[in-house]
Amino acid sequence: MRIIPAPSPNHDARPDGAPIDMLVLHYTGMQTGAAALARLRDPAAGVSAHYVVEEDGRVFALVDESRRAAHAGVSFWRGHTGLNARSIGIEIVNPGHEHGYRDFPVLQMAALADLCEAILARHPIPPRNVVGHSDIAPDRKQDPGELFDWQGLASQGIGVWPRAPAAPVPDITAALGAIGYRDDLPLPVLITAFQRHWRPARVDGIADEETRAMIGAVLAAL
Repeated sequence: MRIIPAPSPNHDARPDGAPIDMLVLHYTGMQTGAAALARLRDPAAGVSAHYVVEEDGRVFALVDESRRAAHAGVSFWRGHTGLNARSIGIEIVNPGHEHGYRDFPVLQMAALADLCEAILARHPIPPRNVVGHSDIAPDRKQDPGELFDWQGLASQGIGVWPRAPAAPVPDITAALGAIGYRDDLPLPVLITAFQRHWRPARVDGIADEETRAMIGAVLAAL
């Protein structure tokens, strides 16, 4: 895998003692990859990620993994906030829901998998901490969205996907909190975020029996 240097000035030091134990995946949500790359390197924008993966499989390195990039914003996962401090962020080029959301190409997903595998080999990031922006900011974000192939990544050892069915959970809020979600948000918001990741065929915020069973299956797989 060839990494193309594209340094961004938008980074700073991680807090002393902060572990790198999360991998957060985003889509760029802009009309072109070039526009996204320009914004992520613009000092006036103040945003960045560690890597950008283009639709043709090119991988750009913007911020050294040892540094804190500005990609997560207000965020929460498994009791932790301010997740820029402990995460590596990857922006995946896709126009997103505002500009013509579309499937992620095979070449792009293959390059992403190679990049994730390399990152996971360097850092002690558990599978349950490989998440999307919508998981850590469910009231603000939709990315990488319901077209993203989380199951395919998990089959390569990147993230979590349940292998066995489970009974529907009785307490949805508690179960989602145990998975990692912030449990003080409206339940439909949390269910929608969960569905985007683990039940993409139905993203409506309704806890039907299949959604509740999938929540139980994910919880059991952690």
